[in-house]
Amino acid sequence: GTQVMGFAVLAIQQGKPHLVEMGAVKLTKEKDIYARLETIHRTITGLVKTHQPHLFAIEAPFFGKNIQSMLKLGRAQGVSIAAAMQTGIPVTEYAPKKIKQSITGNGNADKDQVWKMLQHLLGLDTKPAGYDSSDALAIAYCHYLQQNKTLVAAVSNASPGKPNTKKKKNSWEDFLSAHPERLKKP
Repeated sequence: GTQVMGFAVLAIQQGKPHLVEMGAVKLTKEKDIYARLETIHRTITGLVKTHQPHLFAIEAPFFGKNIQSMLKLGRAQGVSIAAAMQTGIPVTEYAPKKIKQSITGNGNADKDQVWKMLQHLLGLDTKPAGYDSSDALAIAYCHYLQQNKTLVAAVSNASPGKPNTKKKKNSWEDFLSAHPERLKKP
């Protein structure tokens, strides 16, 4: 955003995400919108230089009633995306509902529910000062889940130490052979 910009960096170690850095930059001290955009660009560029990420995820623009706010947010997002793209990092956008759905299972979850789930998933103790940084962490974690969707599904279906042998039932023949009582005989 152009008032407060949250950010988070996750590292994947041994297949599991770990929080590296999370925070927020308050931009309200600067009245000039272009100076705020410059601060956003400088912050993202600095984070990229420091952490050298391989991927970049951002919340997709959402539609609201205030057109001026939407335009300002779009500019901030564009500057952030440009900062990542200038170093060749692939960018992915996620809708707010997709982020909430990925973290909590509910696309309408509130910010506190999302934070509590992130706290549980990542083993975090301290709550951030505001939701801007935890929102950024939610986006990063959502991206981790989306990138590892197939892996996560396979791991959750398999028993520990055993290969995933569950066969997906995907035809009427499979269904009827499993439930012969459901077949009407002429």
